[in-house]
Amino acid sequence: MSVLKSPTLRSLAQWSLFLAVAVAVFSYIASGLNEPMALPTHPVSRAAPSGEPRTTSDTPASKDEAGSLATHANLPAAANLPAGLQTSSRQTSGLHTSSFQATVEDLNAEFRRHWQQRGVEPAPPADWYTLCRRLSLALVGSGLSLEEVRYLQTVPEADRARVCRERLLRDERFVQYWGERLTRTFVGAEEGPFIVFRRRRFVTWVRDQLRDNRPYDAMIRDMITARGLWNDQPQVNFLTVTMDSGEEEGQVDVTRLASRTSRAFLGMRIDCLECHDDFLGNVTLGSASDSREGTQQDFHQLAAFFSVARFNGLQGIADQEHAYRYQYLHEDEAVEVPPEVPFDRDLADPNLPPRRRLARWLTHPQNRQTARAAVNRVWALLVGKPMTDPVDDIPLHGPLPPGMDRLADDFVAHGWNLRRLIRVITATDVYRRDSRAPFEVSERHEQAWALFPVTRLRPEQVAGNVIQASRVKTLDSEGSLFGQLQKFTESNDFVRRYGDLGEDEFDLDAVTITQRLLMLNGKLVSEHSGSNPILNACTHIAMFATSDEQAIETAYLAVLNRPPSGRERETFLARLEAHPRRQAIEDLYWVLLNSSELGWNH
Repeated sequence: MSVLKSPTLRSLAQWSLFLAVAVAVFSYIASGLNEPMALPTHPVSRAAPSGEPRTTSDTPASKDEAGSLATHANLPAAANLPAGLQTSSRQTSGLHTSSFQATVEDLNAEFRRHWQQRGVEPAPPADWYTLCRRLSLALVGSGLSLEEVRYLQTVPEADRARVCRERLLRDERFVQYWGERLTRTFVGAEEGPFIVFRRRRFVTWVRDQLRDNRPYDAMIRDMITARGLWNDQPQVNFLTVTMDSGEEEGQVDVTRLASRTSRAFLGMRIDCLECHDDFLGNVTLGSASDSREGTQQDFHQLAAFFSVARFNGLQGIADQEHAYRYQYLHEDEAVEVPPEVPFDRDLADPNLPPRRRLARWLTHPQNRQTARAAVNRVWALLVGKPMTDPVDDIPLHGPLPPGMDRLADDFVAHGWNLRRLIRVITATDVYRRDSRAPFEVSERHEQAWALFPVTRLRPEQVAGNVIQASRVKTLDSEGSLFGQLQKFTESNDFVRRYGDLGEDEFDLDAVTITQRLLMLNGKLVSEHSGSNPILNACTHIAMFATSDEQAIETAYLAVLNRPPSGRERETFLARLEAHPRRQAIEDLYWVLLNSSELGWNH
């Protein structure tokens, strides 16, 4: 103790401690620049909700795939799984018509026939850098981190895309990102009525369903038949979000619920029938052999299913006998409207209570329309463009795009498993095609899905790209609380300024002048490309890259998730030689963050 009282020794001890901490910090920062590193697997809970069998749907989709990924993705091969987990997938779905690979091959064959019929040549396969960036944008809403790219470079090239996908599907960021995207499908983007609607509780509930890999049909049934208080039973918020617009004060809006049900779960816009019959042939109902135009009765009979969902004070939403009455166009008075489904009425069980009858009909294995809607939504989230545009306007009796019914049948046959559906779509040749081709690309190629469509990134993806590109490490749930909080606040602020499209997130027009100015002059890009030795990757690259060539390549990998071309390398090498290195790398980062390539999916 007496020795430490010496000012010189005390100062030396303090500086030694400071240097030790500084070395540790800079070692952590620089570790992503040169050396590949092992990434955490981000395991998610597989515990099934009470009363439902546990599924194996969170495991790789086939035995062959499981075996090839076990080494690199820390996944158990199917042969090593407990016996109960090997068979429970069949028990859950009740059907097992084909293997994963057979499904993918069927889809590939269907698209090849489609290309031949259209007389178009498909684009060549995309390289692994492009494919892995594509997967990351779709599954977690941002590009790959430099840390992730370095790790994937250690994996055999043939396995990189699959390893990337499996890691992302097990990442908590997937649950967080897709929870918000599906929430917008179910309840929209608005905040809803005060007190009786808790959006955050509903988002958390959706994320819990994804984390447990709960079947999609079970989620639909829970929302349609929800009862109780919105805080205690979060799925009730699917109903209470409409309580600010109902004709009866303090009750749910049955017409809004009918509209949301038809669009979100059936992929059909029958809400245009609310005020009048369909005179333009926009809504076709009935059977394939006896199709008919939609009528005003079709819409209000669907709305009548929700008339029994009544708000009852402290009990929240409960089922009570309550007739739905409506005055149709050209009628003199309101009449009682019985609940009735708009098509395939033989699939509805008349012995069930109204909301349970509707829920059972929506998720009936033979009701293809619900599965088609789910497939179209997932396809749009993965590709950036739905199979049918708009995403919620799928013709009941066709014509349908290639692959839709094959995907819908496989989705139902394997227990409405969202993760399997994602795996199937991302394994197809269509998803793995390049966006460029060595021949002239026309609109016919785009319409035939002969190449991967080039689409603008949604605002939250642009923000996620910029924020992740400014970090060497992956910004995930295992990172610092400060980093997660900063990402949340910066992303929300950017999306608000950039323009949030709400639930119409696939209706992306051209980039506006305001959006370009926000990228060029906004604080998000400027702060993340400026000099900051603690937070910004561009400063770390300038400090630790061993050569100008490595600095340029590292910047490209961090921002665009690909190495630079020869011409790009030469251009920036000349600039680094003519200007101070740190400033030149900051300029390079700013240019890459503002490039058109960063803001598009391809």
